[in-house]
Amino acid sequence: MSELHTPRSLIVTYYGAYGRRLDGPVPVSELIRLLTPAGVDAPSVRSSVSRLKRRGLLRPERTAHGAAGYALSDDARQLLDDGDRRVYASGPPRAEDGWVLAVFSVPESERSKRHILRSQLSRLGFGTVAPGVWIAPDRLHEEARHTLERLRLAPYVELFRGRHVGFSPSADAVAGWWDLAGIAKQHEEFLARHEPVLRSWRGRTDTPAEEAYRDYLLALDSWRHLPYADPGLPPKLLPADWPGTRSAEVFGELHERLYEAGALFAAVS
Repeated sequence: MSELHTPRSLIVTYYGAYGRRLDGPVPVSELIRLLTPAGVDAPSVRSSVSRLKRRGLLRPERTAHGAAGYALSDDARQLLDDGDRRVYASGPPRAEDGWVLAVFSVPESERSKRHILRSQLSRLGFGTVAPGVWIAPDRLHEEARHTLERLRLAPYVELFRGRHVGFSPSADAVAGWWDLAGIAKQHEEFLARHEPVLRSWRGRTDTPAEEAYRDYLLALDSWRHLPYADPGLPPKLLPADWPGTRSAEVFGELHERLYEAGALFAAVS
């Protein structure tokens, strides 16, 4: 969660929540206004937008009034669309839903791609079964395919779908494939940061647009990284006191309470 609440991360979070639903580009002046409630100043917005443009996530466009603005690139839209299936997942998968396996082989002459592949599979939430063999819940197979194709890594990878049939009990197996203690710590950090915010909103009858926008933007910026660290394993394969269940409930309630009110503040004038 090293990217948590950086100007660049918050800009991506804003586009994911509100900006991509607009008909046109977002003026730079609006991006500055929209990042101010989160404590980001104008120079930081401009420099972060430049970095996102260089990475190919934002593209410069003029607004209908001729002002400088930025829209999402096609690749960025695909990333956010794929991310929605995780960020707003309706619930955890069932154990019987199965798995997707990624098996890769990289020629020695291109061994630098091994590190890239491992990094990308880890970022997608895959666990390590053995060298060159990675696993994730089946519902991640489409996003994995999109990512590997976008990064031109597909020629080195084969994807398989199936069930675990032995020999270790699945609960024991997943404890070796993922760092469950590290993932649990990230959920606990999310709860420590945002559960008090939720309790505060529960005690209120008003929902001012700017406050709702700020708290939702910060909560989403924290939350959207978690479904990549935690691929959403079936509950029967996790410890009984798994904090991910509670953190998902907290984010879901914050989304329900704050998103629509925040949209009023996020509306581009």
